[in-house]
Amino acid sequence: MRTHRIAAIPGDGIGTEVVAAGIEVLQELARVDGTFELAFEHLPWGSRYYRERGTYIPEGGLERLRAFDAIYFGAVGSLDVPDHVSLWGLRLPICQGFDQYANVRPARVLPGLKSPLVNGGDIDWVIIRENTEGEYSGSGGRVHRGLPDEVATETSVFTRRGAERIHRFAFELASRRPAKHLTLVTKSNAQRHGMVLWDEVFFAVANDYPDVRWDRELVDAVTTRMVLKPKSLDVLVASNLHADILSDLAAALAGSLGVAPTANLNPERAFPSMFEPIHGSAFDIVGKGIANPIGTFWSGAMMLEHLGESAAAARLLAAIERTTASADMTPDLGGKGTTASVTRAVCDALRSA
Repeated sequence: MRTHRIAAIPGDGIGTEVVAAGIEVLQELARVDGTFELAFEHLPWGSRYYRERGTYIPEGGLERLRAFDAIYFGAVGSLDVPDHVSLWGLRLPICQGFDQYANVRPARVLPGLKSPLVNGGDIDWVIIRENTEGEYSGSGGRVHRGLPDEVATETSVFTRRGAERIHRFAFELASRRPAKHLTLVTKSNAQRHGMVLWDEVFFAVANDYPDVRWDRELVDAVTTRMVLKPKSLDVLVASNLHADILSDLAAALAGSLGVAPTANLNPERAFPSMFEPIHGSAFDIVGKGIANPIGTFWSGAMMLEHLGESAAAARLLAAIERTTASADMTPDLGGKGTTASVTRAVCDALRSA
């Protein structure tokens, strides 16, 4: 029997609730499937750990993580820790340290769910986000602190290598989808250095994929296309900041941030990849038992696909779709269901299949 070692990092807020639900579903899937097993190891890294020990990741933590086949992540962020401290303390060191440069965020309206768009049924997108440089490179600093002439700089970093590999990843993915269509998202009219390079590299890579149709859209204009002409889009490739924003819009248009998954991939598999829902810590509903676990389940399906368990991933997605179509969903989707009831429904769907 195949065994996959998974590091579970629930983190903060509802992350602890949805990761527990995700592990329950994945373990049930493994039991029903019978050809593989998932060995989870829980790592208590989060804001409580930080408050107690002064660090999110202990010394040697990344080296310890490297031994796993994948990472199942919840959320990071706490009301008593500044956001830039928590994000740069846990999630970004993993993404950058393990060169998880391809962030993949699919969006579509699942059966039984309702988009705020009249034509929401046309939504079937994958947003590819450059995940290690760009606007979130961490390059910059502050000088003359506390003085009237204090200066803070935040430098976007675009490298030819970084742009080429994410564009090539996006073209490869688009070539495997029925529409074979890729949209380059840019802002090179105003950002005249890094994003001009971003565009130029895309145009060069496009020559290697003659079977993929492509177009180019400014980031502000693409938001209107997402709302007014969703069928005109298929795969989008965007910089770290732009894709971060667009994928939240995509999730909302697909029904709720609670259903949206993420894969942070190191495509070369030199390091483990990380899978997480996009919704964040959601302090307002922590402990109420109503966090939507669907995004975490879908992220788990993406993790299984990455691990080579394609049949199990498809089985889980089918169970998710049967559940959203027939079960009482959580309040973010207009229902009265709970995290536990939705989890039970998905487990029942896995067994009945």
